Amino acid sequence: MNIAFFLLPKHEVAFVTLDATLRQVIERMEHHRYTAIPIIDKEGQYAGTVTEGDILWHMKNSEGRITFENASRFTLKEVPLRMNNRPVSIESDMADLINLSKTQNFVPVVDDRGRFIGIVRRSQIIEYCAGFVTRQNGTASNT
Repeated sequence: MNIAFFLLPKHEVAFVTLDATLRQVIERMEHHRYTAIPIIDKEGQYAGTVTEGDILWHMKNSEGRITFENASRFTLKEVPLRMNNRPVSIESDMADLINLSKTQNFVPVVDDRGRFIGIVRRSQIIEYCAGFVTRQNGTASNT
């Protein structure tokens, strides 16, 4: 199975850039009801994933310097990312995708130049794997 079959393309994905303000990131995550969101750089390459926890810990550790009221003065590139959500290449096989989905809610997908082209959600991967289990169980009970 080709990864492209599962791809939610970039134009349908909520993402942020490294130059986004913390307020923009928080508002985008709130609007889409996400707890994590991909980051891309100026060249369109995948640069990581920011989580609500990353932002909250950064604000907490700023010793009151960063608040929600002044979050528009600080950029995402200042926030240390705690998770390393690794992307897969569009040319990768399903085993790579399934392996990464064990620890990531979504798997970023990049092209052969490292440019972000979309994501695959863990729920889609689980549905794909559940189909195999269902077919195996159906085949086993028919014999």
